Amino acid sequence: MYTPPAFDETRPEVLSALIAAHPLALLVTTGDDTGPTANLIPMTAEGGVLRAHLARANPQLAELRAAQAAGRPVLAVFQGPQAYVSPGWYASKAEHGRVVPTWNFLMVQVRGVPRVIDEPDWLAAQVTDLTDRLEAERPDPWSVADAPAPFVAAQLRGIVGLEVPMTALAGKWKASQNRSAADRAGVAHGLARAGHAMADHIPLTP
Repeated sequence: MYTPPAFDETRPEVLSALIAAHPLALLVTTGDDTGPTANLIPMTAEGGVLRAHLARANPQLAELRAAQAAGRPVLAVFQGPQAYVSPGWYASKAEHGRVVPTWNFLMVQVRGVPRVIDEPDWLAAQVTDLTDRLEAERPDPWSVADAPAPFVAAQLRGIVGLEVPMTALAGKWKASQNRSAADRAGVAHGLARAGHAMADHIPLTP
């Protein structure tokens, strides 16, 4: 990932927070003949390991098993808030006009050798954990236990588990850090008026 120094984010707690807040990852694998394969997969992270599940019918499983056998890493991409930045928001537009549009975004990339898991107890625990995390803030949270046990068992037979030890993490926080304080304030104001969550991530001080 191309990351200029101004946008490099390495703090583990910040990277972990983005993964927790935006758990739908783009999982990228490669095949010998097919090239890259990408699927959106919700994941949890704990103890330095990503955990997820995929449909048993998903052809990406073959590439995950091949990567596991070869010790080849896969890539999981987590994207946070993002927004187009208009050059009209920059204070420097009125000063000299040397401004261009850009895009701000927050992103974490994780690499690791996958482990495919086909164990009913592990799958039940992973599905329950993922559900509990995503339902936690709802006023009447749904639980896996709310569904009939035979139905849940049948659903579990249709999925396969996945672990990815996070051997490499990289964060890119492109949030106008390379602009002047006046320009950053203009971007934050413009994004806030447009209702973009990215507005909360523009640093107003160096």
